Amino acid sequence: MEQEKHYRHELKYAIPYADYIAMRGRLRRLMTLDPHTDASGLYHIRSIYFDNSDDKALKEKVDGVAKREKFRIRYYNDDFSFITLEKKLKIDNLCLKYDAAITEEECRRILNGDLAFMKEHPQELVKELYAKMHYQRLKPRVLVSYVREPYIYPAGNVRVTFDSQIRTSLFHREFLTERVVDISATDTPQDMLLEVKYDAFLPEIIQDMIQVPSIRQQAFSKYGACRRFG
Repeated sequence: MEQEKHYRHELKYAIPYADYIAMRGRLRRLMTLDPHTDASGLYHIRSIYFDNSDDKALKEKVDGVAKREKFRIRYYNDDFSFITLEKKLKIDNLCLKYDAAITEEECRRILNGDLAFMKEHPQELVKELYAKMHYQRLKPRVLVSYVREPYIYPAGNVRVTFDSQIRTSLFHREFLTERVVDISATDTPQDMLLEVKYDAFLPEIIQDMIQVPSIRQQAFSKYGACRRFG
């Protein structure tokens, strides 16, 4: 039986590189690296985001709509052997994610508009995307790439991540290739995006470690940043 999912808190902060170095040093004394990272403690994420011709997802983000959803296809370290379709739901600072594994062949068929197989797919999330690609006219819109440094802490199911090198490509042919031609999506590529996710509570010791006078919480969207170019 699939485990029931619950909304999690999600906080985002843009931080200067110097604050990242100091904060990382503190976190490493308490938290552990996500076991899926490479030898350098990082992994590379690429996500293909869906939206319709009216830019529904983008406009809801810009307009500050409290409750919204986005579909994306995600893979790591340019490894096409493990690809997931994800639906992310947000209500203010709460988020909920559903995911389903798809094959490289299925991913390429979706990107090419060959959708008939999705109607009878064993994963309900694939069927839902199929319906919304028809009735909401969703289609692949942009590729979002970045490097993530993730830390975990069991109490509160806390996950703290530093994201950097946020880049984008709008070209469909780049969506599932080993050599991606992309550009920086931020004006200050050296800065880091700090994300803090947790369940019911954020332990006080973690709160203390991420407190920096120069940072403030913000509603940063990688998808929104990457859609500046089209």
